[in-house]
Amino acid sequence: MPYQPGMGRLVEKQVGDIRVLGFSVAGEESVVAVPDYNVCFDVGRAPREIIAIDYVCVTHGHMDHAAGVAYYLSQRTFVGIAPGNVVVHRCLAQSVQKLMDIWGDIEGHPSPGKIIGVEPLEDVPIRRGLLVRPFAVNHAAGALGFTLIEARHKLKAEFQGKTGPELVAIKQRGIAIDEHVEVPLLTYTGDTAIGRFLDHDFVRRSRVVLVECTFFDAEHRTRAKAGRHIHVDDLPQVLAALPEARILLTHGSRRTDIRAAKRMVERVISPADRERVSLFMDRPPRAEARRAVESRGE
Repeated sequence: MPYQPGMGRLVEKQVGDIRVLGFSVAGEESVVAVPDYNVCFDVGRAPREIIAIDYVCVTHGHMDHAAGVAYYLSQRTFVGIAPGNVVVHRCLAQSVQKLMDIWGDIEGHPSPGKIIGVEPLEDVPIRRGLLVRPFAVNHAAGALGFTLIEARHKLKAEFQGKTGPELVAIKQRGIAIDEHVEVPLLTYTGDTAIGRFLDHDFVRRSRVVLVECTFFDAEHRTRAKAGRHIHVDDLPQVLAALPEARILLTHGSRRTDIRAAKRMVERVISPADRERVSLFMDRPPRAEARRAVESRGE
């Protein structure tokens, strides 16, 4: 796929009530921000639009996903923002900290920031009632996907209709009247082949899932398998595991023109699924994009 002017600008997608901003091209850069929730997945080359976001969750150590870590932390200091937080697999955390220490030696001063090493299924709180849950994916060593989850408390069914004083009296007897409810909002798989992560209930219940689809041509099936990536022919299996989610396909390659990629996706999925599947880097026509900006009053 030849270089196209303007492809360096971030793409913005509104999926239901979730706004997603980013760029994802295999081997070049992957960065996907959910600004309204203060979270970014992968850091790419740290575009300016993500610098103010407090939490960056890095899926794995490949350069196109992680190269911007040092710049992200440095720029926050430069513009006077509190130190940022970088979430990585625990097996990579020490190496990322070494990287920051080396950059401190090069620049002559450190860039403060918190490197948070986690294991799969070790939740990271973003704010009250919101967390990120990492899970293992099928790619490089220490590769993770992440699910953004709202944690809510809901009155148990047996106490519905009780008055305030009645509920207070029940609580005073040591009886729990609330139940913990999780609402998975968005899942980002990063780079991965098909794997057991699709069995996680919180992944399957996510409203929006950004899943990689790197290879589209028939002759690239072997390359997809060798690199632990998803091929377009794998999509029916992905959609069967995620029957309700809106799907955004990330990490496409410049080997395949986006119009050809769309045709190949339509070829392998059912007509019923076509409304809920789209390519993340498929930009809206300019007139439509302009109307969207005007409608937000920007």
